Amino acid sequence: MFVFVCARCEAELTTPLSQVCLPAHARQSYGNGIQLPVLMEAGTFAVDPEPWGPPWRLWDEIDPREAEARGIYAPVPTLSDGVPGAVAIAPGDARGTGLIPGRNDGGCCGLDGRDGPNTACEVCALPVATRIDDCSLWQALWFTPTAVHRLRVGSADAVAPLSWRELTENGKITPPLEPIATWGGRLGTSHFWSWSPQWEAAAGRALAHLVAASEGQPVQVPDGLTAEVFQRALDTLLPTGPTPRRAVLAGPGLPAGGADILLVPVHPETGRTWAPDGPARSVPLVPLPLGVWLSLALHPPGLPHPASGGIPADVLRDEPLPPHPGLFRADRRAFQRTLARLPAARNPWLCEALENVPHSALTGLF
Repeated sequence: MFVFVCARCEAELTTPLSQVCLPAHARQSYGNGIQLPVLMEAGTFAVDPEPWGPPWRLWDEIDPREAEARGIYAPVPTLSDGVPGAVAIAPGDARGTGLIPGRNDGGCCGLDGRDGPNTACEVCALPVATRIDDCSLWQALWFTPTAVHRLRVGSADAVAPLSWRELTENGKITPPLEPIATWGGRLGTSHFWSWSPQWEAAAGRALAHLVAASEGQPVQVPDGLTAEVFQRALDTLLPTGPTPRRAVLAGPGLPAGGADILLVPVHPETGRTWAPDGPARSVPLVPLPLGVWLSLALHPPGLPHPASGGIPADVLRDEPLPPHPGLFRADRRAFQRTLARLPAARNPWLCEALENVPHSALTGLF
């Protein structure tokens, strides 16, 4: 466990926190006027290894060699020249901080941090973090890495991360559908059923890995929910052919043999991608957040079934069933951001394939 303290006066700024990997949807902007919840679970923090925030530079202002040295292999709209290593926590886990007067930059519903840190240490007034709570953004407090440092608290013995077996048995599933809260209803808010924003971000990242691993060939994913999420986009982005590469779900408890591409889980604490043993170790891996992978691989959503007496917790209620939200659309920014950071983005076949997709088709995918 760690607490974060002010780099100037050493005042404690958080409750004790455990480190987890950065969620795939951390930098997502979703819809318009959407009330997204808190990004991080209480009692946890995550570190963004990439720079984020002002100052920003347009792609035309960046030497391609500099971009490649930063692990970016294809054009992106802008690059941040901020300091890497921003720390995300749940706002409720902050202590001894306050908003800076006059730094309430944002849109119509809250703060978006467009002008940098807006939260200061209450003891010495050092700007230490950026509070985000505007609509369509995940609520979080992002500590500036140069303004804080972390101290270990409690036992010096490191707690071992959960095993893959423990995660598959007790891991939290991320439902593919959820009610989305919006501003503007007659009573101030309203809701609609939609594909989960977390799923859309995870699918955008995974789709970039699938396209990169395709080697210019069509890719076939398993039927059912996996196909509903990925197949339409793969068929649009990749060339057609008689021998598609086969992508399957693999991971702890699932065999990995005989496939060309493996859709595998990411450990939520360490951020490590699950990898098979033996010959399958050389197969390209497509990372999925554990909650999404569990739903696809081990706990696919089923149809409701009759039950007598009280309704068990795992029985889908039918009063009424949520409406199906229509075709799945992956998060465009997550797809573009991930693909630009994969070395395969330099391959001519990939650039040509993406350029040949009509804009109207891309609009329907994302």
